[in-house]
Amino acid sequence: MKHTVGMLETENTNWLWGRWSRLALSTALVTMAVDQANKLWMLGVYRIQDRGQVRVTPFLDFVYVVNTGISYNLGAGTVPPWALSAFAVVASVAMAIWVARAATGSLMALSVGLIIGGAIGNAIDRLWLGGVADFYLLHAFGYSWYVFNIADVAIVAGVIGLLYDSFLPSRAGAANAP
Repeated sequence: MKHTVGMLETENTNWLWGRWSRLALSTALVTMAVDQANKLWMLGVYRIQDRGQVRVTPFLDFVYVVNTGISYNLGAGTVPPWALSAFAVVASVAMAIWVARAATGSLMALSVGLIIGGAIGNAIDRLWLGGVADFYLLHAFGYSWYVFNIADVAIVAGVIGLLYDSFLPSRAGAANAP
C-alpha cells in the first residue's frame, strides 16, 4: 500500500516494526531470560565460583571464567565493559531494524532474535560482573574447546541460521536478480 507524505509517494513500511519483528524480539527476550536465569543459578545457587572445575561427563566440565575481552578474550582489558555493552545494544537495535525492514522469513527472524538475545545477555554480564560469565568447557581426546555460556550458543546458532537462510533458493534467487 502506498500513501502520500507531502509531495512524496512512499511505501507503507514501518522501519521500526515489520512482519517478523514479533518473532525476532520474542526470541531475543526468551534467549536473554534463559541465559540470565542460567547465570544466576550457576553463580547464586550452584556457586560454581566456589567449586573450581567440576567434571560432569567425560567430555563436559563446569568451570567459572569471566571473559573481559571480546570473543576468546581478545582485547581483554583494553576496552571498558560499559563500552562493549553499549556496542552490543547499538548492534542489537540495528539488527532489530534490519529484521523490521528486510526479514524474508521466520528463519531469518528467529536467527537474528537468537543473536540479539545472546548479545544482550552478555552485555548484562559486562555491566554486572565486569565481563562475561562463562561456565561450560567441552573437551575430548586431549583437546579443550573454549569456555562458553548459553548466550554464546545462541549467537552461534543464530549465525548458522543466517548462513543457512542465505543459501535457501528464495534468497539465492534474490541475490542473482537483475
